[in-house]
Amino acid sequence: MCDSREFCRSSRDSTIGINFDALGDVEHFEHVSGDLFDLFKSGENSDVVFVVGEMRFKAHRIILAARCSYFKVLLFGEMREARSGAEIPIVDTTPDAFHSLLEYIYSGRICLADLKEDVILDLLGLANKYDFAPLQTSIMAFLRATLNVTNVCLVYNVANYYQLRDLCFACSTFVDGHAAEVMKSDGFLSLSLSALTELCNRDSFFAPEIDIYRGIVRWVGHNEVETEVSRRLLQVVRLQLIPMEHLLGEIRGSKLFDPDHILDAIAMCTTKRSIELRQRGLLIPEENIATSQHDAVTVEGQVKDALLNGDTENYNGEQGYTTHTISLDSSKGITVQLGQPYLLNCIRMLLWDRDNRSYSYYVQVSLDKEHWVMVVDRTEHLCRSWQELLFDPIVVRYVRVVGVYNSMNRSFHLVSFACLYTFKPFRLTNRDIIVPEENVASIAASATVLDGVSRSRNALLNGSTRDYDWDSGYTCHQLGSGCIMVQLAQSYCISSMRMLLWDRDDRTYGYYIEVSTDQKTWTKVVDRSEEACRSWQTIEFEQQPVTFIKIVGTKNTANEVFHVVHFECPAALDVPSSSQDNSTCKHQLQPQSMDND
Repeated sequence: MCDSREFCRSSRDSTIGINFDALGDVEHFEHVSGDLFDLFKSGENSDVVFVVGEMRFKAHRIILAARCSYFKVLLFGEMREARSGAEIPIVDTTPDAFHSLLEYIYSGRICLADLKEDVILDLLGLANKYDFAPLQTSIMAFLRATLNVTNVCLVYNVANYYQLRDLCFACSTFVDGHAAEVMKSDGFLSLSLSALTELCNRDSFFAPEIDIYRGIVRWVGHNEVETEVSRRLLQVVRLQLIPMEHLLGEIRGSKLFDPDHILDAIAMCTTKRSIELRQRGLLIPEENIATSQHDAVTVEGQVKDALLNGDTENYNGEQGYTTHTISLDSSKGITVQLGQPYLLNCIRMLLWDRDNRSYSYYVQVSLDKEHWVMVVDRTEHLCRSWQELLFDPIVVRYVRVVGVYNSMNRSFHLVSFACLYTFKPFRLTNRDIIVPEENVASIAASATVLDGVSRSRNALLNGSTRDYDWDSGYTCHQLGSGCIMVQLAQSYCISSMRMLLWDRDDRTYGYYIEVSTDQKTWTKVVDRSEEACRSWQTIEFEQQPVTFIKIVGTKNTANEVFHVVHFECPAALDVPSSSQDNSTCKHQLQPQSMDND
């Protein structure tokens, strides 16, 4: 016999199309919205009329008030519109857009694909005005998905007016990749003065500067702005990026610029390196543009094909990397040519890391392969494995990585290389070293344990703060001999650390910690040699570059070994509730075999 609940779960009344729920829940949303929409279309029992242009829309104030707080105040407050049967004029919109809004209010549905673009933009304004957040979100998502050269300026105008930052960002990003085409469109002429200025003044508005000049002149002529306004607007044109023949011909002949401005631009072109001028470059956010799909190639280095193939797993001592011989010649490095000038602020690369070797290097960028600017200097620091390098945005065409040191031999080995523009927030010191917000002493961040004894490699950095006992889950060293040493993947500016001392009994420890960037010069950041320390330890000190952390135990009240379960830097704000974090806490377990460790 069939179970009654299972029968209900699978049954359907074919006459009225209703699903029966096995637990007694009845859901007829479609019928409710359909009936309300029929009520809107018929206008029966309406008690308010909206007038939009020459169109009149009958509606029901109780339904509008239930769906929208704006209408609730308007129709049931003390204003004259609250009177039954009142006609309420609606301005700053169109009948089609207001009809679509009422359709959404009554039914909860609307097909944006069936509406004209101008109606959708008006509807977006109504959703913003009447605080229909879900509708506004859906419209913005639809507009982002349907942006094109023709409509992007119209959408940007509306997004800019209503301060819709996500939609503004989507529009500006689209324009960045199609600037030349956008400037030729009719939509470009519809941009407001503020929107035009904001778009064209960005380094990522990527088009030949002479085309930008012509586009702005076209906009000025179409909008018939005053001379003073046009002069201010033309200040966004970077004359120093316009070829000399155009400066002396078309630009000079237009009489739109003072002769002194043109002479200054010529002087800049002849006295400054191209990389020093305020350039424009293509911006593709959060995407690696050092790939063959973006026409990037490795032009200098041995085994060039290995660097940009995207393979970060299949490399060993014989293959899978690009290399160059370390020498005093700064021009001998590994150079990547990008497909065109790009705006960048991030490089990620993988140094060969199949053993514990370290490298030192620097990174230069150029537009013409003749004049170079250093953006990252790690010549005095030891680095390993994955490198994330962040710097101030700059327009580049060539990137050169020059190795100056390898702790094993005289070759510099680069397994993988990527460059991009990231919007991820970051902080740099005046020496261009990252100030991390999250723990970088982790396996995921390519940190490693150089010294210390453990049953599991890098147990100190695996993030586990619970899975440790008498025999495993910790890293240790003999008191009076050796230390526990951690190497970060690269130098970071650190001002705090945290570690968990083994705490399965009442023992206490003494220790001190030193830091270094080169394993030669060490700075002591904490000295608790004579203190009675146990469980969680938080260390704060003056911010400084750190690559190596040396933890030296000086005392253990139970035996002659120093044990650390977990280490991190910078210190996390929270402490796991499963562990004690002060020296007065007592643990329930009693000492066993650790006494002989």
